Amino acid sequence: MSKLRKIKLNDIAASGRSVISGPFGSNIGKRFFQESGVPIIRGNNLTTDSKKFVDEGFVFLSEEKADELNSDAVEGDILFTAAGTIGQVGMIPRGAAYKRYVISNKQLRFRVDPKKANSDYVYYWLASPWIFKTILNKNTGSTVPLINLGIIKSLPISLPEDVSEQEKIANVISKIDTKIELNNRINAELEAMAKTLYDYWFVQFDFPFDFAQGKPAANGKPYKSSGGKMVYNPTLKREIPGGWEVSPLSSWIANDKTGDWGEEAPQGNYTLQVNCIRGADINGLNGTGKITAPTRFILEKNQHKILSPYDFIIEISGGSPTQSTGRMAFLIDETLSRFSYRLICSNFCKAISIKDNTFFYNFAYQWNNIYNSGLLFGWEGKTSGIKNLLFDAFVTKHMVCKPPEKLAEIFFEFAEPLQRKKQKVLKENEYLEALRDWLLPMLMNGQVTVK
Repeated sequence: MSKLRKIKLNDIAASGRSVISGPFGSNIGKRFFQESGVPIIRGNNLTTDSKKFVDEGFVFLSEEKADELNSDAVEGDILFTAAGTIGQVGMIPRGAAYKRYVISNKQLRFRVDPKKANSDYVYYWLASPWIFKTILNKNTGSTVPLINLGIIKSLPISLPEDVSEQEKIANVISKIDTKIELNNRINAELEAMAKTLYDYWFVQFDFPFDFAQGKPAANGKPYKSSGGKMVYNPTLKREIPGGWEVSPLSSWIANDKTGDWGEEAPQGNYTLQVNCIRGADINGLNGTGKITAPTRFILEKNQHKILSPYDFIIEISGGSPTQSTGRMAFLIDETLSRFSYRLICSNFCKAISIKDNTFFYNFAYQWNNIYNSGLLFGWEGKTSGIKNLLFDAFVTKHMVCKPPEKLAEIFFEFAEPLQRKKQKVLKENEYLEALRDWLLPMLMNGQVTVK
C-alpha cells in the first residue's frame, strides 16, 4: 500500500467552485416549486447509514431558475446538511436518476478533483462514524445546529497517495453496500406483494371464492367483481361481504404484556438479561431503520414480560406533531433470532397477542392501514407533555370486519414465508453492516490491504 497522506479536504477539491453552499431560502422557496424540472436536494435525500443518496422524494425548479441559482450538483458530488440535522452526508452516484440537481439552502456541496482523490473513497471517509462526530463537534449554531464552508474545507482526511488504491478500497466497501441495497429492494418487493394481496382481498373484497361450494378457496374467482353478495353494514357505514363478522378490535386480542426498563447492570434481583425494544426500534424491526435496542436487566419474576413469536409491539407513548403514536411491529421466530438476548418492550410500548394466530397477518395489515390513515391522532391524550395512545378505549370502540377463518388461513400461508424471508434478509444486512463498519477503518488506516 502506498503511503497514507493526512491532509485537509480542501487539498483535494476540484478547481473553481468546488465547495459551495445552497442559495438563500428566499430564492428557493415554495413559490418556485413545480412538478418537474431540476430536482432540489434536501435533508431527506441524505443519510448517515449505508445508502449514499436517496434519489427520490424531490420538489423541482425550472431550468431557468436553476441556471439563475448556480448551485448545481452532479454525479460524484458529495453533499452535507449544513443546518438542522448536521452530519448527514450523501454522494450522487453514477447512473443517478437525473443529470443535474440543485442543492437547497441548507446544503453544502463538495466536488473532488479526480486526479487527487477517488470521490467514493472520500465519501466513505466522510460518512464514517469518526468524521460524523468531528462534524457534530464543530457545530457553530447557538439555537439551530450549523456548519459552514470553512468547517467542511478544514475537515481532516487520510488517504493513500495512489488514487487507484483509494479506488480499490472504495470498491470493496461499495460491493457490501450494493448487496445491502439489493437486499432492501428484495424486502420492499416482498412487502409490496403481501400488502397488495391484503388490499385486494380484504379492502376491495376480491378474495378467491368457490361459488359452487359457497366458501373461500385458494383457486376461486374474485368475490366482489364476480357478483358475490355484499351487505350494507350500518356500523361501518359501508358494504361488506355477506356473512362477515363485525366486531371491535378488542375481540381479537387475548392478552397484553406491559413494558419494563429494569436496570443497566445486574444488581440484586435484577439479573435476567434482555434486549429492550423502544419506539425508536420499531421501524428497524420492520426493516426501514436501525435497531439500537439496549441490553437491560429485569427481575426474574417478570419473565412473563418476555416477548414471544406472534406478539405485536405497539408504541403507546411518544410520537410527534406529524407522527401519531401507535406504530406497530410484529414478531416471528426469525425476528427474535436477530437479537442476542430475549426481548421485552419498554414502558413506552405495549405488547399484545391475539386469540387466534390464523388472523395474525390480518390483524397486522389492518392495524397498519389504521395507523397510515392518521386515525390514531384522534385517540391521543397528553401526560406531562408526552402524547399517549388511548389504547384500551380505541380497541374497544373501533369496529372492523373479520373475514372467515378459511380465508385468513389462506392469507397466513401466503404471507408467512414472505415475512420469514424478509427477517432473514434483515439479519443478513445487520451482519453486512457490521462487517463494513469493522472493515472500513482498517482499510483506510492500512491495517488491511486490497490485493
